[in-house]
Amino acid sequence: MNLAEQVLASCRAQGLKIATAESCTGGMVSAALTDVVGSSDVFERGFVTYSNEAKVEMLGVDPAIISEFGAVSAEVASQMATGALTHSNADIAISITGVAGPGASENKPEGLVWFGLAVKGQQVLTLKKQFGPLGRALVRQASVTQALSMLVR
Repeated sequence: MNLAEQVLASCRAQGLKIATAESCTGGMVSAALTDVVGSSDVFERGFVTYSNEAKVEMLGVDPAIISEFGAVSAEVASQMATGALTHSNADIAISITGVAGPGASENKPEGLVWFGLAVKGQQVLTLKKQFGPLGRALVRQASVTQALSMLVR
């Protein structure tokens, strides 16, 4: 059983629905989940919020938080996950925001990715990963694997 199948089976067994809020992965977590036959009973919806405007409009991320901490931050990842729960019928939401590359800065290097995990009734968890300058495709794939691993747990 691959990670996406494990996520779906675990959530199915617990009666949980999933939403995603993705930036640098552009919907790849949603695609991994919906590639599995029968995922519609668990996967509720996905938000691809690549731009800051989309994060604000679709997920309710506070623009002042983006201005203060930047889009690639724990604060934004947390608000993205919370927003995905608020704007869906899901019980659990995963968010991803990062620098897949190129285009890194001194403070936000290529391969820096923040994740948010929100479960109804619980405090949002955030996780910072430094995948390093693996190249765009590998950073994005590593981010998908990390997000699915977080959902399994």
